[in-house]
Parts: sequence; structure tokens; C-alpha cells
Amino acid sequence: MTILHETIEVNRSAEDAFAYVSDFTTTIEWDATARAARKLTAGPIRVGTEFEVVCALPVGSVTLLYTVEKLEPNKLVQLHGCSRFFSVRDTITFAATNTGTLIDYTAEFEFKPWLAPLATLSSEGMKRMGTESVEGLRLALQDNFTIHQASFTGTADRLVLPGLSLFSRLGYKLAHKHFRPLSASVKDKHMIITGATSGLGYATAMELARRGADLTLVARNREKAEQAVADIARETGNTRIAIEVADLSLMADVDALIARLKRRKRPVDVLINNAGALFNPRGETAEGLEQSFALLLLGPYRLTEGLKPLLLAAPAPRVINVVSGGMFSQKLNVDKLIMPDDDAYSGSVAYARQKRALMVMTQEWATQWRAAGITVNAMHPGWADTPGVRYALPQFRALTRSILRSSEEGADTIVWLAAATEAASVSGKLFLDREVHTTHLMSSTRTPPLAREKLVRWLAEFPVDGAESASNALANAS
Repeated sequence: MTILHETIEVNRSAEDAFAYVSDFTTTIEWDATARAARKLTAGPIRVGTEFEVVCALPVGSVTLLYTVEKLEPNKLVQLHGCSRFFSVRDTITFAATNTGTLIDYTAEFEFKPWLAPLATLSSEGMKRMGTESVEGLRLALQDNFTIHQASFTGTADRLVLPGLSLFSRLGYKLAHKHFRPLSASVKDKHMIITGATSGLGYATAMELARRGADLTLVARNREKAEQAVADIARETGNTRIAIEVADLSLMADVDALIARLKRRKRPVDVLINNAGALFNPRGETAEGLEQSFALLLLGPYRLTEGLKPLLLAAPAPRVINVVSGGMFSQKLNVDKLIMPDDDAYSGSVAYARQKRALMVMTQEWATQWRAAGITVNAMHPGWADTPGVRYALPQFRALTRSILRSSEEGADTIVWLAAATEAASVSGKLFLDREVHTTHLMSSTRTPPLAREKLVRWLAEFPVDGAESASNALANAS
């Protein structure tokens, strides 16, 4: 038997440390050998929960099936792992100290008989790897990271085509190599996610629920929302998920939603404006507004402004606006934001124009609300294989299917912006794969100050009684 034993002290509570370590999917963030990890058993982590962890070897890799054998909340977790070469029992204890938590980590390896001589020869190397892994855990829990910025990102964006290539699955894989551990606790934080029944919103809700956040999911369809909540609760064991039914393309629904949330007086730690759709052909809402403009810009604008008091009631509030790579093709022109019903109408162009305007508002909110302590950032998910893409852009999907990201990969930066400690250090930025990216790939799409000011005035004074009044408001903003 080979025994590895290490002890570290971290300036985190035993509850935080236990929550992070007992979820063995986090091993890829701190274990020197772990290359992939996933939870195999649905529900909360408990005795009997299984994890699959792929570890690197000097030549090749090995897959271990871990099973939780003992679990004492905030005190102890013991797991037993089996592979074709060896078995291992990891025992991790947590003890509160005056400055944080003392973590004692023991790993007991039993090698197959035919590998015993090799195990003896490699024991020193294994001990070094054990030391490196526990040091990685210490750094992860120390949570003292800055935002990573790859040296080639700015160059890729300036050259345009390389920047666009980062939207693909390859871009995510390249960036993932530099992801920092995400150990910050979101337990008991109240997060509102719009458009949460499928695609990016659902993937975001699933991951934030797994991490322990209290969620409010905003959806148009109650039946779909209830199914999403049931699926998320079954998978994560988190039942602190509320539903709000609202069509965010209808300003009456948005205002009613704001009123309901205000009556409950619950602070909002994170607001995620994710709901969206691409409309072909052009359509109007029951309130007489072009659908793309109503859902993608006016709705999130009114919701964000309306929930500002609840954001201010939270200790460190964040707003995350989900935009799109399509916005790089468009310049802000307030006069052309609402596309007319003519031969020039394009759902893709309408979508991109609203996302450009939402990016501009992200920057404006960041400036206006900086003194109030509200962090506002935008992200775009790259090219992700979501239900929206499958429905609205079938030809694009057919051409790019082999390089599209999964919904989980596309949603990763939303989760990071909502949870990571370092993500609160900047505001008014655009993120892709946890890195800051330019908001313009072409100088021709840059937004002059007068256009920004016009957008802010127009949205602030926008009436909700049809297109004619909207035209009058536009004239007043000019």
C-alpha cells in the first residue's frame, strides 16, 4: 500500500471548503493528474454518489470510478475509487480554526499484484503528485485569482477571422486550458435567469443550482418551466427554485413581473438577461412593437431598470447581459433599430442590431451604476448548438454543426460571471470564454457618443402603446 498524506489550512469556512471538495467533479480544477470528471448519480451528494474521474498517466490515462463511502457535512468525506490498475481510498477531513479551515487529506493506494514492483519504484513520484494536488486545492480555495487574458486574444480580434474562429468549439477548448478554479460560494444567493427552460438559460440554471444558488426562473410557458425545475431539482438536489411566468416581449408582463418581485422585497444578487429568439418573418407583439426589439432590448432594459432597487439591496449585485457574435456586424443606429416590414427585413439583422444596442446599454449601466456598486457585464456564448439555433438558423447549423459548442460550453461564461470572485473586478466589458474581448471587430461599427446618448434617452422615455408612439419618442430623442 502507498499512502499519501497532506495537510493544508485555508482562509475559507469549513462549509465552503466541504461543499467544494465533496463535489469530486472539481478535481479537474485542482488535482494535478485529473483531466475530466463527471457526477454519475443524480441528486444531492450523499453516501453512494458516484463520480467518474479520468487521470493522466506517464503514458495514456486511467478512468476511476469513485463512490462516496462516508459523508459528514462540513467535517468529513471519504471516497473509494477503482480502476484497472489500482484502487484508492481518499479521506478528507475539515476542522474549523481561528483563521479558516484545516484540511487533512489522506490517499491510500492498493495496486494490482502485477503492478506492485512498479508502485514501489514510483512511490516518490506519487508523493510529489499528491503534494502538487493538495497545493492546487489550497490555491483553489484561496480564491485569489485575476481575470486571465491570453496574449493572442487581442490580436485574434483585430485580425477578425481569427477572432471569429474563437466562437467555435475549438475556441472554447483553447480557453478552457487556462480556466482558473471556481470555488466561490453562491449558496443562498438569489439569481434571476430569464429564458431558462432550454438552451443557454437551462444550462446556466442547472450549473448554478448545482453550486447551491437560490434561483428564480422567468419563462413564458409555465408547463415548460415546471418541467425544467423538476429536472434541475432531480439532478442537483437543489429545490430552492422559484418560477415566474412572463412574456418579456410584452411590457405589461415585464412591469407586472417587476411589481411582483418588488412586493417580495427579496434582494437580487444576480440578474441574467438571457431570454431571446430570432424572428423570421417579422412580427409584432400584442402591444404593437416589433418582436425582436421588444424581446431583446426593451424588455431587458425595463426589467433591469425596474429591478435596480432589489439589486441595490444585495451586498455585491451583478447584471449579466447575454449578447451575440452577430452584433459585430452591426453599428448602433437608433433610427433603424425597429426594422420596418419590407423586403429588407432580416431576422438575423434585427437580432444583431438589438444585441448591439444591449451591449451599449451594458456599458452605460456600468458607468452610471459604478458608484452604487452594481457590476454590469455582457457575454456572448460563441456558436452554441442550442434549440434557438436549430430552429431559427437551420442552414447555419448544417454548415457549422461539427464545430458548434454544447449549451453547457456556451453557458460557462454566464456561470463564471455570476459566481467568480474575480469577475466582479471589472464592469462594462464583453466576455467570451472568461476573457475580455473587444466589442467591435470592425472600426465601422463603433458607436459615437451622440448615438449612445440618443439610445439612452429613447429607451428611458419609451412609451408602451404602439409603434406610432414609438416613432414620436424617437423624434423627441433626436
